[in-house]
Amino acid sequence: MAAFHITDIESAINWWRERRPSPDGITACAEVRALAEVYGLMVYYHESECDEDSMPGAARDAWLAWYASTPDAPCIAICSTSQGDAVCKGCGRTFLEVQRWTEMTPAEKRATWRRITHDNTAWRFNRYAERAQEGSAQAAETAQDPQAAQDPQAAQGPQAAPVAAAGVAPAGLSVVAAGADLPTAAA
Repeated sequence: MAAFHITDIESAINWWRERRPSPDGITACAEVRALAEVYGLMVYYHESECDEDSMPGAARDAWLAWYASTPDAPCIAICSTSQGDAVCKGCGRTFLEVQRWTEMTPAEKRATWRRITHDNTAWRFNRYAERAQEGSAQAAETAQDPQAAQDPQAAQGPQAAPVAAAGVAPAGLSVVAAGADLPTAAA
C-alpha cells in the first residue's frame, strides 16, 4: 500500500495557501485546515508517511487537487527500458514502474517521483536539465537582443556566456536543475 509523504503534504498545504490566501492572516481555508491536521499528527508522532487509506476524506481530496497540478509522468521521451535496461536512463523509473504507470495510484506515482528525484541519476535531472537551462538562457538573450534572433552567430557572442553562466531563464519557465527537488516539493 502506498502512502503520502510528509513533504507532499507540506507542498499541498503551501499550494492551497497560495491559491486561497488567508483574508486576515490568521484563518486558513478548509483544505489547508484538513491537510494541516494530518501534517500535525505526522509531526507529533514522528511519522514521515501517512497511509493512503487512513487519510481523512477532506485531506485526501485537498491532496489530490494539489497532485493534479503536478507533472504526471517523469518521462522525457528517451526510454532506455525499451532497449533492455532495468532502469530508464531518461527518467529513472524501473521497467516495472514504466509498464505500470497508468495503473499506479497517485501516492505510488509520488513515491516514484520522490525516489528518482532523490537518486538524481536520470538524464532528466542532469544532461537535459542543463540543456534546458542553456536553451532558456539563449532565449533570454534573444529577447534582449532581437538581432541575435536574425543572426545565430550573434547568440554565440560574448554576451551569451555570462547569461548562461548565471542561469537566467525567462519569466514563467521552470527548469529542474541537477540536485534540485521537484518543482512541487516543499523547500
